[in-house]
Amino acid sequence: MTIQRAITQSTQSATLADLLERILDKGIVIAGDIKIKLVEVELLTIQIRLVICSVDKAKEMGMDWWVNNPAFDRHAKPELNGDHLGELEKRLATLEAASTRTLAPAAS
Repeated sequence: MTIQRAITQSTQSATLADLLERILDKGIVIAGDIKIKLVEVELLTIQIRLVICSVDKAKEMGMDWWVNNPAFDRHAKPELNGDHLGELEKRLATLEAASTRTLAPAAS
């Protein structure tokens, strides 16, 4: 009887929704490497690692990089990098000084 029951369970088909629910609940990892060689000289290696799981499962695994990322927060305001802002201020001062010299009337 147990053999017949196992055969019956294995022949039952799962719907796409059931399959997706299992994958998101447990997670799945897809890994692969692509290598390009020319005359036994490796020119390029691409390593691909893909994890597919639910948000809750990702948080359990510690993969919650989006939580503190301002790019994913609709209320966050874009901030300029302090160094970048300083560079812009220097360039503006240089341009203003140059325009003042150009527009100043020539002394007679």
